[in-house]
Amino acid sequence: MDFAPTEEQTLIAETARRIAADRLEPLAARLDRGEGRAEFLGNLSELAAQGFMGLNVRADYGGSEAGTIAFALAIQELAAGCAATAVTTSVTNMAAEVIQAVGSEEQRATYLPRICDGTYPAAAFCLTEAGAGSDPAGMVARARMEGNEWVLDGAKLYITSGEYAGLYIVWAVTDPAAPKGKGISCFLVEAGTPGLVVGKAETKMGQTGSATNEIRFEACRVPASALMGRLNDGFRTAVGELAGGRIGVASLAYGIARAAMTAAERYVKERRQFDRTIADMQGVQWMIADRETELEAARLLILQAAWLKENGRPFAREASMAKLFATEAAQRATYTALQLHGGAGYIRDLPLERHARDARITTIYEGTSEIQRLVIAREVLKAVG
Repeated sequence: MDFAPTEEQTLIAETARRIAADRLEPLAARLDRGEGRAEFLGNLSELAAQGFMGLNVRADYGGSEAGTIAFALAIQELAAGCAATAVTTSVTNMAAEVIQAVGSEEQRATYLPRICDGTYPAAAFCLTEAGAGSDPAGMVARARMEGNEWVLDGAKLYITSGEYAGLYIVWAVTDPAAPKGKGISCFLVEAGTPGLVVGKAETKMGQTGSATNEIRFEACRVPASALMGRLNDGFRTAVGELAGGRIGVASLAYGIARAAMTAAERYVKERRQFDRTIADMQGVQWMIADRETELEAARLLILQAAWLKENGRPFAREASMAKLFATEAAQRATYTALQLHGGAGYIRDLPLERHARDARITTIYEGTSEIQRLVIAREVLKAVG
């Protein structure tokens, strides 16, 4: 077993680390205060120019064709600099992969280059509704055919990049009489389409630099060609892509936690109390040992899930394991890092409290920790004869 990244994967990770250090981290505190949106969008454009918006998209559609492992490594590095930018990048990559997986050749050729080259600042994944969160099959948004157009009605909640996305992937019920989850289809809707209404940005606990909006569809008309994939088969597509998205969230959580613990480890080697550095104290050493062991386990779980996906093998169980473990480990790591800084960690001059807030949502979006446990148990029991 060789866990070393390839030369290409190493280069991608190093490039992401440089961008994070030079452009993302210096802006992160301002973004957290609701400032710097223009610079944020500029950073997204730079990431697109460097190939980070289509890491697993084929080169003939404008993508980097670097694979899932490279994607995971890149998101880890970007998240260490700015979680808000990393989540935008992760979701945009997920949207691109949906189009590549189930879109028609015309849809791929039309939309993927625009995502990969930054023509669209971001792409949005419109699945969640007020009554359809952990149970997305319970959605009530509708799409009906009128002539040669689909008419969409309904609302989606908590949509990442809602107010600046250039393209929305939207799930809606197309056969209300079908069994639950069987009559759902998927559509591509461009920004500016009449009837697509962007609601106010939510005021969030963390990752505040990334806009999260309600998106409403009010008699929103799109051409028949906007249907992506097979009619009434959209729910299966959504479930499949959420599994891949969990690798992104696990990587994001790991990146935040890695940044927090690195800062804490530097601090404890400098901070002196009782005539010695606090790094010399056994209690502090044990806190670091526990967190670092958990983060190493998280890193390996992420790599396993990414490797399986990249090689076309079943990965749903492993992706859920990676997300569950990495995101919960990130909660402990960010709070430990804050604790090791003492009172200084609670002050907003340092990024520790932001890391803790940014990490908190990772156990919730793309499927809560509780849902991950259900997925894992289901897959384990399915394998038992």
